[in-house]
Amino acid sequence: MKIETLSVDFSDEQKRYLEGFTTGLQISRVGRGLGGGSKANAEPTGPEAAHIKAQDKVVAAGKKLADMEKVKREEHPFDAYPRLRQQALDDKPPSPADNFRWRYYGLFYVAPAQDSYMCRLRIPNGIVKHWQFAGLADLAEQLCGPFCHVTTRANLQVREIPFKNSAALIEGIQDLGLCSRGSGADNIRNVTGTPTAGIDPQEILDTRAYAREWHYHILNDRSLTGLPRKFNVAFDGAGKIAVLEDTNDIAFSAVEVKDGFGVEPGVWFRLGLGGITGHRDFAKYGDIIVKPADATKVSDAIVRAYIDTGDRTNRQKSRLKYVLDAMGHDKFLELVEARLGQAFTRVPAEALAPRPAFDRMAHIGVHMQKQQGLNWIGVALPLGKVTCEQMRGLAKIAQDLGDGDIRLTVWQNLLIPGVRDENVELAIAAIKAVGLAVEASQIRAGLIACTGNAGCKFAASNTKLHAAAIGDWCEPRVNIETPLNIHLTGCHHSCAQHYISDIGLIGARVPVGEEDTVEGYHLFAGGGFGPNADVGQEVFHDLKAEDAPQAVERLLKAYLAHRSSPDETFLSFARRHDGETLRRLADAEVSS
Repeated sequence: MKIETLSVDFSDEQKRYLEGFTTGLQISRVGRGLGGGSKANAEPTGPEAAHIKAQDKVVAAGKKLADMEKVKREEHPFDAYPRLRQQALDDKPPSPADNFRWRYYGLFYVAPAQDSYMCRLRIPNGIVKHWQFAGLADLAEQLCGPFCHVTTRANLQVREIPFKNSAALIEGIQDLGLCSRGSGADNIRNVTGTPTAGIDPQEILDTRAYAREWHYHILNDRSLTGLPRKFNVAFDGAGKIAVLEDTNDIAFSAVEVKDGFGVEPGVWFRLGLGGITGHRDFAKYGDIIVKPADATKVSDAIVRAYIDTGDRTNRQKSRLKYVLDAMGHDKFLELVEARLGQAFTRVPAEALAPRPAFDRMAHIGVHMQKQQGLNWIGVALPLGKVTCEQMRGLAKIAQDLGDGDIRLTVWQNLLIPGVRDENVELAIAAIKAVGLAVEASQIRAGLIACTGNAGCKFAASNTKLHAAAIGDWCEPRVNIETPLNIHLTGCHHSCAQHYISDIGLIGARVPVGEEDTVEGYHLFAGGGFGPNADVGQEVFHDLKAEDAPQAVERLLKAYLAHRSSPDETFLSFARRHDGETLRRLADAEVSS
């Protein structure tokens, strides 16, 4: 159909209508196969039907679909793999549309930061076998940069992938029994769970089976791809190491339900919805509890309600949080209940027994397991980076001295579980022999950084470089004996969760003179997670990167000088003051 240009002066509203009208015709033609003899009003069918119907509603309302929605509709990424393979054979970069599509396979074209791909895996509950870990090291050494990064979703990613190696890498990952499918773009991302699941002496519930079930449910149902935006789900079994489940779209927190409240006593999940701390919000917990066996069914219903209601016009406002803000939790939950065919189980807060506290250093060093005579050893990785040689060494240690597993944490490090008491010192010596450590100061143990602008086009600063500088500068100058997290994130996506850290820094271009800018940060303090969940307050604005180490040093010295007692944590200290007061106290300190 061709619409002739009319010599009429339309109003802005009329122009928007025509734009939406013609765009809708074009999208319908592509999405439903119109123009080739198909029925114009055919009902969408197949795994993309719900997504097409949601897009149709947008167009019918005279609104404009976001560009990525058009890309998905024009050609589903999982139908385009032959072209990805051909691009690899031709050693060519992707088009902008294919750059988005290939993220469905876990591939991210990271130009202009690097003229190459990054690939992110899917590792449910963060657990890999020693032979998979070693195999990934061999694969990375052959096809990528010779290292891996542990991410803040207890996952692995490889970088510096030439275009010609992209398909071979994806297929090589699958050869190892691992997967990168759906780890990027508008999909349900890596499923996190308690890293010490099944071995933690204080856990309420072993999360492995639930994370695994949800993982395979996603992989084997194409209708759960192509959501309005990315989606995160986490399972916390109340072990010693925090999972940060309250930063996820769906949070399942294991709780002990007491007798006498009209429901079966025992272990349930408490349901939280809408976490997205980069947008300054945590998952909201009401009075809903879910039987662990029903977690996948409930998650599926929530995701499908989100497919129908998520914003497909503005990608900055398309996460579940914004559906809940606009619709209200109660109305959204009614949609979920309708899909489930039953009402949620609800109990008052007093029906829940107190959960055990996290140990903020349990991801580093030696810790006794619930199995007598066995231990997990937390290995400190420098800002999540591990070389291929170190990976093979760690895999050998896990095979010979542990139970054969390697467990990743959201704190950008890994655990070697199942080490017998008599082998602990041998394992520590072997870990040191590959150039890693099992000890870390409070500053180092909680130092987290995203990829930064060395490998991400969105980042404003080189976060890993600057985080290392902060650690190098502050560690010998400030003796911190209480838990401390320092997180650096490069952009508003907040991959390193800067808002929930004791000290959080977000990358910024800092003005210098009238026209120039340099790399820098806005610095926040007093963020927390779990029982202490809250967003930090800004202390320093437009802090040049070169000045960040000294600024953190002075802030920590102000804490030591003004804390109420030797036992007061930095978090408590920071929350006793507003941002301006913290800045004045820090400015009064002298950097050494």
